[in-house]
Formats: sequence, C-alpha cells, structure tokens
Amino acid sequence: MPKTSHTDVMPQLNATAFGIRGDGLTLNTRALQAAIDATAVQGGELLLPPGTYLTGALFLKSGMTLRLARGATLLGSQDLADYPLVPTRVAGIEMRWPAALVNVYGEHDVGLVGEGCIDGDGQVFWDAYWRLRAAYEPRGLRWASDYDAQRPRLVQVYESARVTVGEGLLLRRSGFWTLHVCYSEDVVIDQLTIRNNDDARGPSTDGIDIDSSRRVRVSRADIAVNDDALVLKAGRDADGLRVARPCEDIEIRDCIVREASAGLTFGSETSGGFRRIRAHGIQVLGGVPVGVLFKSAPTRGGHIEDVHLSGFTLTDVPTVLRITMNWNPAYSRAELPAAEAHQAPRHWLALTTPVPPALGRTEVSHVHIENLRARGAQVAFEVDAHADVPLRDFRFTDLDIQAQRGGHVKDVLGWRFAHCQLRLGTPVALGAGCALAGLSAEHWFVDPALQRRDVSRLSLAEQDIL
Repeated sequence: MPKTSHTDVMPQLNATAFGIRGDGLTLNTRALQAAIDATAVQGGELLLPPGTYLTGALFLKSGMTLRLARGATLLGSQDLADYPLVPTRVAGIEMRWPAALVNVYGEHDVGLVGEGCIDGDGQVFWDAYWRLRAAYEPRGLRWASDYDAQRPRLVQVYESARVTVGEGLLLRRSGFWTLHVCYSEDVVIDQLTIRNNDDARGPSTDGIDIDSSRRVRVSRADIAVNDDALVLKAGRDADGLRVARPCEDIEIRDCIVREASAGLTFGSETSGGFRRIRAHGIQVLGGVPVGVLFKSAPTRGGHIEDVHLSGFTLTDVPTVLRITMNWNPAYSRAELPAAEAHQAPRHWLALTTPVPPALGRTEVSHVHIENLRARGAQVAFEVDAHADVPLRDFRFTDLDIQAQRGGHVKDVLGWRFAHCQLRLGTPVALGAGCALAGLSAEHWFVDPALQRRDVSRLSLAEQDIL
C-alpha cells in the first residue's frame, strides 16, 4: 500500500505562478495542466490556494501530488467538449468516454489530497441524461441510455498504481460516478466526503466505485449520493467475461453512508468476480433503502467469494440484506431492436452479445457477516438467486436485528447462524429445500409456493430503485 499521508518533504509549487485565476469564470484548463506537468518534472507538490478555479479535464502525473487548500475549489466546466474522449471502462463495458474532471490515467505514485473541494457542477449532465433516456425508452433502448448519455466522472484512477486520495477532500455534484478506481492497484482513499445531493439528485452519481482493481483500501468516507455509495464492480456480460479481471484484496472500514441506494453494494457488474473482500465499521442511515446489497443479472456471471463483513450499524434502513440475481431487467437485459440494428455502435453490440446461460449465472459463496446491528428495519432478508446455482456457505454471527418482517430466503445452501438475536414481526419465509441452520424455528417457516422477487413488471423508473 502507498503511504496515506503526503507530508514528506518535497518541492512545492503554487498554482498561481502559472497564471490561473480563481474567479470561477475563467477557464483554467491549460494553465492548470501546465502547472501539473511542471510539478511532475520536479517530483513535487502543487498547491491550489483558496479560490474557485473553472476547468475541464486535468491529468495528474506520476511522482506528484495535487493539494487543494481549504477554500480552494476545482469547478468542472459544463461544456462536454472540455472533457476529451479516452479509452476507459463505463459501467462494465470498455469504450471511449469523456475523461473525468481529475484523472490519474496510466500513472503511479500520485496524490490528490487536501481540505479543498472538487465540484462537478453536474446538473447540465443530469438533465442531458434524462432527455436522452426519454427519447430512448420508446425505442426499446433503456439499456443503452447510461452509455450514450456521456457524462464526466469527477475523479478516475485508471490503470494506475500507488495512488492516494483524500486527507479531508470534499467531492460534490458529480456528473456521473464520483470516484472510479478501475484496473488499478495499491490505492488508498482516506478522509473523503462526498455530497452529490445538495442541490438536486442526479442519476448514477455513485460514491466510490472499485472496479476490477486490487489492494484498495477505503477508510473514513462520509457519503451522500443518489446511487451506489460503496460499490464493487468487475465488468458486464460478454465484455466483462472477456476481460475477466476481478476485484480482490479490498478493505473498506469506518465509513458512514447517509444517502444512497445501498450501504455496501456488490455488482451489478460481477463478470470478473470478487474475492477477499473485507468491510468493517460501516454506518448506514435512514436515507438508504438497503444495508447490504448483492445484485447481478442472468448474463453477468462471475464468482463472489471470501467476503467478510463486520461491525455494520443500520439505523432506520428498510431492508437489511438483499440478494438478487435479476436486478433491474430493463437495464440489465440488453436486446437490440431490429429497427435499430443498422445503426448500432460498437458498444451496443458488446452489450447485446449473447452470454450462454451456464456462463451467465453468478456464483456467491463463503460470505461471513458478523456483528451487524439493525434498528427500525422493515424487512430483514430479501434473498433469492437461481435454483441451479444456490447462494452457498453463508455464515451469520452475532446479528442483532429488529424488523417488522422476516422477509424471504430462497435458493440457498449451507447457511448457518450463531449467537443471533432476531426480533421479527413475522418469520422468514423459506423456499423448499432451504434451511437456516442454528436459527430457532420461531424465526422461519417453509413456504413451498415461495416465488422469487420479480420486478420485471414494474415501471422502468421503479426498476431503477428496486
């Protein structure tokens, strides 16, 4: 792991020496990039003093640190032309896409730190997404909307190593995902605040996305977003199975999630798989509908294994644990309408490449959840998968859950409970052939007619949030 502090003695340059203007109106992209390049040559630290600096995409370089002083704001341009197209991965598909506002792209030994702010000013990109989606849905292209409505991420770490982000940094109003760590290793994210909902709620404004990367450590993040907060990803469908790069050796600890679609999420891009994942000391508050979420789809594939979650505290979170292998069918099941085939871009073809059923089933096994406390929940478990690929070998230790309903558990094998206190208004409904070993009989009953949770008949908007 890289060091979590960039206080070592190194040459420091002040960005004002390069002619930048902190008036919030002057576009500073060229001047800031010149300052970054000069700092990298010296192997030093670039200080951005108080002020508001309007800019397009910036590219940090190896061997340097960008430090934002308290009162300093990098304000993202609202002109998409200020974010050049680069090869990257977007929601599990490799394609060209606008660069992020701040990029660590193919670099090493980089710091992005300080008590300043990076503000994406994302409303214009959110509005553009909704306009495009409204045009796409009647054409049967809901699944393509998220790829064709190009929106800059706030920070991306891509194909890079030994990167540190944080030390009091505030990230806000991202046009798309906030901090995307993709194909990278030895990344430390510590003392980071993310606020994407201050003025409005934009689509897909994820917090921290760890994507096919290894040895990533996240700590002391405080997150309020309008989609996934802390999320692991590893590629989508045929393209993700082709790349086949897992997320592995990830540690997440001492974070608080105030607003999001879930506290900790696995997926839905699961194709490369996840292994050796550890999360501890996560607080999830009532602005979040699900505490822990595993989500995938019948074409994703991948293997999730060796996951250890401990010390979670959920307060007024409606659903404690949700596992679904049929997440958001309108988005997940990409089918190319015949009328659109003649103009299909390359990424549409990647999205609609068939995946054989045997490769599309996501396997989840060897998950241990311990010392989880939930108060004010509506339902404890919403769990189902595939009959032929059950969720295997989950262990639950020292759970303390109060919920109005037990919910349902289906398609599981080798689930064991120990030292758990469950105070449920109604017991858990179990699918035929399922068992919850170690859980007293008062907490469950077998329902031979139990059906899997199916959201496919809901509206497209309802599928987005369920």
